[in-house]
Amino acid sequence: MVSADDAQRLTDFYINAASSPSSAKTPPAPAAVLQESGPDSALVLLSLLQKEGRFLDFLQEEVSGYSDQEVGAAARVVHDGCQRVLEDHLSIAPVRDEPEGTQVTLNKGFDPAAERPTGQVIGEPPFTGALVHRGWRALEVHLPRVASSRDVRILAPAEVEL
Repeated sequence: MVSADDAQRLTDFYINAASSPSSAKTPPAPAAVLQESGPDSALVLLSLLQKEGRFLDFLQEEVSGYSDQEVGAAARVVHDGCQRVLEDHLSIAPVRDEPEGTQVTLNKGFDPAAERPTGQVIGEPPFTGALVHRGWRALEVHLPRVASSRDVRILAPAEVEL
């Protein structure tokens, strides 16, 4: 007959794996804390892109009926205006300084928000591969202040010609 202590040890060994250090499970990493992003800054930036570059007009337009030349001409206007908004309100720099095509190494502990391995990602870092996009990071943001009475959800007012 098996004693209660022996029964518990057998249960721990075969069922709970508590007596085997090699099979002890490590606790899962804590989940990242997600914080709510207020939409106001994004809406103000979108409004500026519309005002200066007609960004929303361009994206909301069905362009399949236009020629590539017409779309290209419109894209130039959008590009110029949106580029002006970025220059006026943001300081942006590449994440990586090397030219695209350069061989780079992502060492253990690299920041996956700043550097994303693509292709056949197998195993653990270090990873070595060709830089296909340098990435972008915002260094400074200088959005205009908005009156609390303004509805920032209005990205562009309807225009009524009199």
